[in-house]
Amino acid sequence: MSAADTMPELRLLVVRLGAMGDVLHALPAVGSLKASHPAARITWAIEPRWAPLLEGNPYLDRVVMIERGSLASLRESWRELRSEPYHCAVDFQGLLKSALVAKLARPGRLFGFDRCQVRERAANLFYSDTVHSSAAHRVDQCLDLAAAVPGTNTRFRDFPLPAGRPEGELPAGDFVLASPVAGWRGKQWPLEFYAALAVRLRRELNLPLVWNVPSAGSVPAIEGVGLHVSSLEGLIWATRRATAIVGVDSGPMHLAAALAKPGVAIFGPTDPARNGPYQAGAGLRVLRDAGAVTSYQRGDTIDDSMRRISPDQVFETLREALGFAA
Repeated sequence: MSAADTMPELRLLVVRLGAMGDVLHALPAVGSLKASHPAARITWAIEPRWAPLLEGNPYLDRVVMIERGSLASLRESWRELRSEPYHCAVDFQGLLKSALVAKLARPGRLFGFDRCQVRERAANLFYSDTVHSSAAHRVDQCLDLAAAVPGTNTRFRDFPLPAGRPEGELPAGDFVLASPVAGWRGKQWPLEFYAALAVRLRRELNLPLVWNVPSAGSVPAIEGVGLHVSSLEGLIWATRRATAIVGVDSGPMHLAAALAKPGVAIFGPTDPARNGPYQAGAGLRVLRDAGAVTSYQRGDTIDDSMRRISPDQVFETLREALGFAA
């Protein structure tokens, strides 16, 4: 008889190592697993940088940090990961490294996306069970993958997130928060456009514009735009406090969507149907140039379609989202 056969409860391992937006996209799927298997013990394997997103998560029983800074820390991560047996593991990431983490945990079954939906096809070699999702958005794709675990019959769409903590300087009253840096430059909105947007926000709506960045040297100083330097916990706090957000296809925009903040999400080379704010509507609105061409090539220059979205367009859309009359 195996160790799994003698376990008093179902044990599930979730693997989503990073990054911010991708961790957020997996939250409803993990909630669905817990709702369908309330007695299950669920462990999430994640990189330490993104672990604050899981603080206090009611659907998790354990979080294992996958440290890769040194051989000793990696060994300790493996030891912690394998300290419990698992009936099954679900790799929401679809990378070779995430599939390897899941496989080394020695689960009875390992679920992942099929070859055409994983980012690295070699990851598919480790899965015992594969799923092809016909859903457009990453959140719904993760929900489809979770549903493959036997007995999973509930689909939650909750995004449980911690409160964050106060860090850095923020305006005392209302403000608009923006995170101008994206994972690759092609998805960014030109920095100089924020200055023009800030002028109209202050003049017409009496709202200051504030940038959140991880370090003071991340962006150059722009006149009229405040600077909020913080960790991930500070970003969560600032997003909760903000009146509205202006975002691009990046983790902070997905954080704002998960917190149901109003604002504008600016898209260019990536498809908002797949990577946009989940269930975007009257609150968080998407702007994308009609001539934008979908491409996930990680270019080092701002995509032309992002430049074609003017500060005036963003301002007017934001004003509508906030319910101000034109």
